[in-house]
Amino acid sequence: MASLLRSLRRRILTPNVSETKLSTRGFHVKDSQSQELLETVGEMFLTGFAYAAEARTPADAVERLEMLPMRFRGFAYEGAGMGFAILDAMPFSGGRKVADFLADPQGQNQTDLIYVGVGWAMARLPKFLWSKIHAPDPLLKWLALDGYGFHQAYFHTDKYVREQYQDPAFPWPAGGPRGYANRVIDQGIGRAMWFVGGTDVDVVADLIETFPERRRGDLFAGSGLAATYACGVEEGELRRFRERAGQYRPQLAQGSAFAAEARFRPGLVVPSTELATSILCGGTAEQAAMVCYETIPDQPDQGDVPAYEVWRTRIADQLVTLGGVSP
Repeated sequence: MASLLRSLRRRILTPNVSETKLSTRGFHVKDSQSQELLETVGEMFLTGFAYAAEARTPADAVERLEMLPMRFRGFAYEGAGMGFAILDAMPFSGGRKVADFLADPQGQNQTDLIYVGVGWAMARLPKFLWSKIHAPDPLLKWLALDGYGFHQAYFHTDKYVREQYQDPAFPWPAGGPRGYANRVIDQGIGRAMWFVGGTDVDVVADLIETFPERRRGDLFAGSGLAATYACGVEEGELRRFRERAGQYRPQLAQGSAFAAEARFRPGLVVPSTELATSILCGGTAEQAAMVCYETIPDQPDQGDVPAYEVWRTRIADQLVTLGGVSP
């Protein structure tokens, strides 16, 4: 009976895979290969969500997640993070699933993706339930807003991309530096633009350039992360994207390094990751990941500058030295 109830829960909670089709979303189609890649990413995300919705425990979901293809496994962990966060917010849930997922040995290697998935859940939950969101790491909690921004740009593209909406008083995290949340949300919007633009670097860059200059650095950072983690482009396209980034090349490189770290830690680096970091970061995926590890701040937030932003700035500065990514 319990198994049947979990199966029913999966069917009720899991979004329909048609929502990930580029035609449904109205996104740009560069070619059939890129379309297949981006739609597979969406399918794997929903697969992870479904595993979480049906799992008796997070460990049960992890066992299934680890059997998925390595190129797409991280997206499934992201989807599972969303699924467990939604389950935690439900009445009588106990609220321990995300915590247990993060504590799992394999989950510890996918912490970044799980936090991003928690942000997807925030976008689907009413704000009065955000108090149940489990994002305890003071540095990585900001990644939830990256996930929130991606969700909003992916599902509400006109409002967040074409109309460039920003919440004037975003309420999470409580006590966070005023206005900084929108910067991280922009990083998620930039990541979603890689999907909106169908991995066509000129379409993506054109979209970013419609935004005010103050927002472009974060948007390029997000798109650089997607270009490295999801990929979908060849060497010449990456060089073109780097050129189009102009003065925001350090931010583009920083996003690429975040993606390299997220793939390097669980051992999911693929050839397209190496190609992207060689062009956007000026080094290997391992070198880019090491820059992320070596620049983690050891001090809490200082005033209006969160440690997360200190970290991002340090990474960008270090990559300028490593790969000559300055304008």
